[in-house]
Amino acid sequence: MIVRDRPGLLPLFFIMRGSIIPRILPQILVIFVMSCLITWGHHERPGMILSVSGVPFAVLGTALSVFLSFRNNACYQRWWEARQSWGQLVYAARTFSRQTLLLEAIHGEEGRRMRRSLMELAIAMPQALVQHLRPNGDHGKVERVLPADLRPLYHAASNRPEMLMRLMSTDLARMRAGDKLSDIQYQMLDASVTQMAIVPAVCERIRNTPLPFAYTLLVHRTAYLFCFLMPFSSVDVLGWGTPFAAAVIAYTFFGLDALGDELENPFSKEANALPIAALADAIEHNLREALGETDLPPLPKPRDFVLM
Repeated sequence: MIVRDRPGLLPLFFIMRGSIIPRILPQILVIFVMSCLITWGHHERPGMILSVSGVPFAVLGTALSVFLSFRNNACYQRWWEARQSWGQLVYAARTFSRQTLLLEAIHGEEGRRMRRSLMELAIAMPQALVQHLRPNGDHGKVERVLPADLRPLYHAASNRPEMLMRLMSTDLARMRAGDKLSDIQYQMLDASVTQMAIVPAVCERIRNTPLPFAYTLLVHRTAYLFCFLMPFSSVDVLGWGTPFAAAVIAYTFFGLDALGDELENPFSKEANALPIAALADAIEHNLREALGETDLPPLPKPRDFVLM
């Protein structure tokens, strides 16, 4: 996610970090060069390069704008739902850390050990969820929290965040069976675990259910068709201004299309994706502080204006 102050008017036109331009620059250059050739051919060989009415392109451009708006709105809703889910994970983990204080208050040193065991799993779960949503990552942040006897179980699990939540529920069930918790205390803690467990399920649904491919294909094809044919409708009116107008239109349509692609998968490593690794680190920082630790990992900061 891009994290930076709003730039002034002049710097706004030269910012590349977080801009969609590097991704669509080849398409813009192709449209610009092709428009130059069409304009040259229309002036030098008017019998070969004909101009056409701009009315159909005005209608097509309006329809394409509506299609892109609907698609980008759907993609942003996926992005925002994912952000809300991670926000739920943050406050559920903090609530759980406060609720487990009753273990220390009731059982003293033994309760402190039980609380630490639960909190280590609560710290490991968001880090495991990051690796689950961004495969082929580094599991070191999870391994350094988990006890040695749980690491083989972690690596053997097909759904590692879910496995860690099951371990938390198992620990709570054992505490209830051993009369370490009353019914009300157990239900309170289990409700917080349930709130945390909802988040991986929501994230998996978002990741595994993309927008309908036929709809995406329609927008892609229409955008390319419009940008390739538009110079024929404006060459008579704009002359050598046609390549520049075509490049601006290509930037708008291809840019919205590419931005929708990035927002469709909010868990990717693109610059505009959600900073789920930073959120997991923030949760770890909060929970370690709640355990009374002073040697805390640093809070995440953006690098080159990007927070991942």
